[in-house]
Amino acid sequence: MKIESAAFAPEAMIPSSHTCDGEDVSPPLTWADPPDGTKSFALISDDPDAPGGTWVHWVVWNIPPSSRGLAQGAAKSAQWTDGTRQGITDFRRVGYGGPCPPSGTHRYFFRLYALDTMLDLASGASRADLDRSMRGHVLAQADLMGKYRRS
Repeated sequence: MKIESAAFAPEAMIPSSHTCDGEDVSPPLTWADPPDGTKSFALISDDPDAPGGTWVHWVVWNIPPSSRGLAQGAAKSAQWTDGTRQGITDFRRVGYGGPCPPSGTHRYFFRLYALDTMLDLASGASRADLDRSMRGHVLAQADLMGKYRRS
């Protein structure tokens, strides 16, 4: 399984439009080659270089198994019409919150998980809740990392 973005290449700089210095919209993401038996996808975006420890930027789950991506500027609502749900980030709100490092260049990971189930997890849950719910259900994982430094 692989994940990529038309907005930035792996390990390249994330455009400011996807950060707190721009429109703060989620980047377009596409994926391919999920394993047989995939019943849903989950996505977590985080910054392991944050001064206080890993900072969670996006928590998404119950993405339909037929999906092969998320459009740029994904709605910041707790649940979408297709059943996809979003959780609370470390910005204390639902939906994508872009890179906004206090200093230096930080790495931002977009981790896609193919799951063997739909998760019974309420909208607005935390990353820790999602991690617990996914335990034992991950069929495959794909990572995309981009970087950002404020000017």
